Amino acid sequence: MEKIIFFGLVIPIFAFVFYLGINAIMKGTEAKNALKEQENLKNDENENSFDEKKILSEELNKLNNLLKDGVLTQEEFEKAKKKLLDN
Repeated sequence: MEKIIFFGLVIPIFAFVFYLGINAIMKGTEAKNALKEQENLKNDENENSFDEKKILSEELNKLNNLLKDGVLTQEEFEKAKKKLLDN
């Protein structure tokens, strides 16, 4: 009789502890995946920002070369530069 009472109490407690452990592992895995996803998004944003800055720099260099070659006047250069920087 004592064994029945003992196992009647131990098995549900063991099952509950097992459930809590599995639940904690699942939440930890979800949090880790969410963090990786956020880091990937951040890295993508940084790469896109770098690409945009590189393109902007190249465009400004082209405009500067046109100004130096005399193709653009100073006024035209300023307008084109302002247009590039405003976008």
